[in-house]
Amino acid sequence: MLFNSTCEAYDNPVSFFYNKTGKPISPNWRPHDFIVVGLGLPICVFIILANMLVIVAIIINRQFHFPIYYLLGNMAAADLFAGISYLYLVFHTGPWTIGLTIKEWFIRGALINMSLTASVVNLLAVAVERHQTIFTMQLHSTMTRRRVVMLIVTIWLVAVVMGLVPTMGWNCVCDLSTCCMVAPLYSRSFLVSWAILNLMAFFIMVAVYTHIFIYVRRRSRVMSPHTDQPSNNQTVISLMKTMSMILGAFVICWTPGLVILLLDGLSCSECQVLKYEKYCLVLAECNSLVNPIIYSFRDEDMRTTYKRILCFPWRRMRQHEGPSGIRFEPVKTGAPSEKNSNNSTSLEPSSPQSLLSL
Repeated sequence: MLFNSTCEAYDNPVSFFYNKTGKPISPNWRPHDFIVVGLGLPICVFIILANMLVIVAIIINRQFHFPIYYLLGNMAAADLFAGISYLYLVFHTGPWTIGLTIKEWFIRGALINMSLTASVVNLLAVAVERHQTIFTMQLHSTMTRRRVVMLIVTIWLVAVVMGLVPTMGWNCVCDLSTCCMVAPLYSRSFLVSWAILNLMAFFIMVAVYTHIFIYVRRRSRVMSPHTDQPSNNQTVISLMKTMSMILGAFVICWTPGLVILLLDGLSCSECQVLKYEKYCLVLAECNSLVNPIIYSFRDEDMRTTYKRILCFPWRRMRQHEGPSGIRFEPVKTGAPSEKNSNNSTSLEPSSPQSLLSL
């Protein structure tokens, strides 16, 4: 274990490793440090609040009580955790980095690693779940809640293990010749392995969704002339488009950062990885901000649930003030009106509108 290490380098401050690898670090605040903290703080707060809203929406709306929504809720939990991780990073970056102990530095890195791993493994689980349900001609998975809970627990166990791997010894604290520049206490071999594993996961997910898309499109052409419910085919296609948007946003936001880590791990001296690492980190942070927007854009039921949550305090106030003024209508659990016929809080498994947010 790292924390029981007795090698000489372990007694050095964090700045020693930064100077050793050539990554600039200053005790004084520079303009870009103020920019990172000034922009990072409100973004992190928004990420936390937005993903909390997604989780609450899935919990309170019975229409979302299906395996795929539980996995999407877990995805929001991973984004929420990422927001907390970035918030911790914001308050431990720039000149604050010099004051960190080696343990605190590894905690900072472990939080980011865990959030990424949780998101990747969760997306893999969603891809497998969608592949199984689509190819068995089902709108929802038959997976029991117990299995979903076990799957979610497994996702977070894998994330914790992967986040703690550098802390458990795969680092360069006792072998300074293997230190990288982007993360000066990480071993280059760890960065290469971690980046390759995540990039491979991306390719696997893209391949799975491509296979599903081809199958759905082909089956839609065959079944459309012979079915009385063409809307179901459109529902499945809409479902896949939404999941592809989530996957696409994840790949776009994280691939540049993983490529930077891979190049740094391969000791590419001409790649100027330090020049681009900050931009890649900001882009990766934006991914946790994009997913709640995608859920809102693609799903009317999710938007309605958001309004129900956000307007709840105002409805309580109006109840005390009397019937005068503006009154916010809650989502009804009975027979919906024509305008809100697709926003009922009860869900029939065969309802096409129930899957638009997947």
